[in-house]
Amino acid sequence: MLKFFEYNWQVRDEWFEWCKQVPEEELLKNRVGGLGNILHTLVHIADVEYSWLYAIEGNEPVDVDFSEYESLDKARELSERFRIEVRELLSKYTGEDELVTVPWNDEKYTKTEVVHHIIAHEIHHIGQLSVWAREIGLNPVSANFIGRGLH
Repeated sequence: MLKFFEYNWQVRDEWFEWCKQVPEEELLKNRVGGLGNILHTLVHIADVEYSWLYAIEGNEPVDVDFSEYESLDKARELSERFRIEVRELLSKYTGEDELVTVPWNDEKYTKTEVVHHIIAHEIHHIGQLSVWAREIGLNPVSANFIGRGLH
């Protein structure tokens, strides 16, 4: 499963690089779908990845205030900071399917189910970013897993 996290991180980093060619007002422009704009979607992806893994380890949730990350540099810094902790949390993951809960709902999930959700969540939003990229006349970042040197 780590390969899919590495894939998501690689693609996310490429989106941050892609964003450098786009004026900041375009990154914050309200759009249909997703989290409403490109920058907040990237922050949301990092937040969800971190929050779910952090919560299933029994930690209190961290509330990310999107208004604090309305610049490309700040959004990327948050993503990189969370990734360090996510990598550490993943290193503890043994594949055991114990039931876990998160503070924001009452459902019980297996850890494997949560990890799969996190992976799929990012891939879903990468698709949204790709649509928005085409809407502004730019090619999106490749979503291909093949050719990334991950195997």
